[in-house]
Formats: sequence, C-alpha cells, structure tokens
Amino acid sequence: MKRPLLLPVLCLLAASLFNNNGFAQAPANDVNTPLHLMKPDYPVAYGVPVKDSIYAIVNRVYNYLDAVTPAALIDKKTQLPVTDFTRQDTNTIFKPGDFRLMSYEWGVTYSGMLRLALATGEKKFADYTFNRLRFIAALAPFWQKSGAPSAGGPIHGFLHPHALDDGGAISAAMLKAIQADATMRSLTPLAEHFLAYISNGEFRLSDGTLARNRPMPNSLWLDDLYMGVPALAQMGKFTGDKRYFDEAVKQVEAFSKRMFNKEKGLYMHGWIQGMEEHPQFHWGRANGWALLTMCELLDVLPAGHPGRAAILSQFKAHVQGLQRLQASDGYWHQLLDRNDSYTETSATAIYTYCIAHAINQGWLDPAAYGPAAALGWAAVAKRVNNKGQVEGVCVGTGMGFDPAFYCYRPVNVYAAHGYGPVLLAGAEMMLLSNKYVFRINDSALQLYLK
Repeated sequence: MKRPLLLPVLCLLAASLFNNNGFAQAPANDVNTPLHLMKPDYPVAYGVPVKDSIYAIVNRVYNYLDAVTPAALIDKKTQLPVTDFTRQDTNTIFKPGDFRLMSYEWGVTYSGMLRLALATGEKKFADYTFNRLRFIAALAPFWQKSGAPSAGGPIHGFLHPHALDDGGAISAAMLKAIQADATMRSLTPLAEHFLAYISNGEFRLSDGTLARNRPMPNSLWLDDLYMGVPALAQMGKFTGDKRYFDEAVKQVEAFSKRMFNKEKGLYMHGWIQGMEEHPQFHWGRANGWALLTMCELLDVLPAGHPGRAAILSQFKAHVQGLQRLQASDGYWHQLLDRNDSYTETSATAIYTYCIAHAINQGWLDPAAYGPAAALGWAAVAKRVNNKGQVEGVCVGTGMGFDPAFYCYRPVNVYAAHGYGPVLLAGAEMMLLSNKYVFRINDSALQLYLK
C-alpha cells in the first residue's frame, strides 16, 4: 500500500545525486561549493531590518492596545456608561479593559506612542496618548474630592501618592505630551503636582537618594531611577529650571555609586543600607530602567551642564556591559549573567531602543552597536503575536536575594511592562533607517551611514 508514495521520493533522491547530464554529482565540499555562503539556521530573522516590516509589527500592537484600553467610565453596578462627570459617585469606575490607563507601565506606553508618531508622521499614535491623558485631566478634579469615586481608583494613587510608581512615569509622559502639543497644557497642574511629590514627598536616604522602606528599611530599588528621574528631567526642560537637571544627575550618580558593578558593566537590582555584603542579582528589566533613564536624561540635559559628561560615560559603560551579554538569538536573559534564566522581552526591547536611540543621537558608534540593535529588534518582533500582544514579558517583580525568585517569575501577555518598550524600539529602528543603512557584507550584518 505504501509503494505509490515511496516511488516519487526515490526519484527525487536520485535526481539530487545527478547533474543535468546524467553524471553523478559530488557531495558539497570546499572545492565545488562556496561553503561560506551557505545559509545558517538562525532562530530569529537575521538580516536587514525592513522599515515596512517594523511598521507592521508596531501597528499591530497599536491596533490591539487601541481596542483594549477604553477611555470611559461606567457604573460598576449597572454597567452603564457615565458620561456626565459631575454625576460620579463611589460606584463610578474606569470601563474595564486589558490594561490600566494610570500605571507606570502605561507612562512608558504613552511615551512610546509619541515616539512612534514622530517616526511615522502618523497622528493616530500621538492621539492615543493625547486622548487618554485628556480623559485623565478631565476626571482629576472630580476624583480629588473626598468620597467621590472609589478611593481605590486608578487616579487616586496619582493624586495621593505613596510611591514613585504612582505617577513618575506618567508625569514624564504628561510633560512630553504638553511639549508636543500646546492643547495638552491642561495636564500641567497634574504634572506639577506629582513633581512636588518626587521633590519633597518621597522617602530618601540621608544624602537625598530616592529610597523605599521595603522589603527592608533604607532600600534602593534600581527601578526607582526610571520612576523619578525622567520626570525631573522633563520638568527641567519644560521650565528651564536648572535645579531639576541637577537633581536628576545627582540621583543617577548616587545610584550608580552604590549599585553599578564596573567589572561587569551591570547594575544590581537592590541595595540595602546596613548590609555588609550586597548580593548582586542583575535583573534584566531593572537594568533596562536604568539605561532608559540615562537615555531620557541625556535627551534633555543641556550640553553645558557639568554633569553631562559623567552621565554619558556611565551610559556607555552600561551599554558595553550589556552588549557582551546579548544571547545568540538576540535576546537578553531575565538575570543578565545567568544563562539558566529565561530570555525576557521587555528588557530586550528597552536595550534595543536605547542602543538605536544612542546611535541616532551620536552617542554610540553605529558600526559597533548597530548590529546588536538590529538583532535585538528581530528577537522582539518574534515575540509579538498575531493579535498584537507581546509575549515573554516578566510580570511585576519585587526585590529578591536568591536566583530562584527571578528565574521563576511568570511571564504573561498582560504584563503591561512590555508594550511601551516594544513601541519605543520599533519607532527608533525606523528612525535609524532614515539616516543609516544596513547591509549584508560577507554574510554579516553591518550598519553604514547613508
């Protein structure tokens, strides 16, 4: 019964062993075949990044997010829309979607949408940010009232903060939106409100370093660089007040002095005052927050600021450490120097953005770092599924002092941390293609100035 199927297979096999003249062909070897041109079996799409393909990925993410993050209120009992903001009460909630509109992760997403608008020239990306932040600004006066909407609502934490997470990244995005479009100036009081908390309300060490009292007293979380410094930097740009720049530089230097391993070129995730020894767990996303912080600070720090050279030097040292640890499939690991930990998407996307952005800004050598950015983007793109969801993203993570804690953190498509970084990375790779061109030279990817 199997002979009819076997005969065509045998014929194809025989044909592969003979040339067109009927003579037996020698197997491929160094004499008859240019072996160096054989195609490797890459696990990601190694090659020249195509702008249209990058756009297709980020647009898929946009379409998903636009559909699952409604800017609307409902009554939680009746499920009916609440359109008259003066009629809000304790039953008023945000219309449920897949993600919260007022989380630090969504501050990154709002920034990513603005960057994407710049890279593509398409208004819809900026409108995503503008429409939702206008919605927030319109609601805020009503949510400030005692006993109005639920005290657990998403604006409550921003208006009555207890941690930098409550609004640092959102404030930075608000200030970017104001500076991108004059009609967004209604956000100014909200941004000023949270900047006052960063400057005067957040717990600090005795030398002024931003800190927390969890999981232990006097704890430094590397994440807090991003939760505080970009907002300070943007306020410095918005107001022209040098004090904000000075404070931003001071924070980066204070964290780096305690938490940066110069030999590895990596930051530890947590530092506890009073510990005689500091266990060094180099968590991927926290290192991403640090690198992204320095990117955002360098973007607005005046050329003549006395701290600029030190921040740029620190940024380069960190990139060098990270580049050495990029895996062969383009990703970075959850624990950067532990190959037994899984590869993680949000960190990979942040590094891809920062490296590409630094090349575009002239901070890094394009020939030396361009291929790492392209490989990183290929890896990130593979983790965007057909719905536009980002896979392989570690969920929210506290501070730990053992490898199991980090290595077994779950991943989830609803981990909001992945979306903003993917948008940023895609936008910057498109901007990179405006000035530089990737080419394959002797089978290897290279980056050249156009």
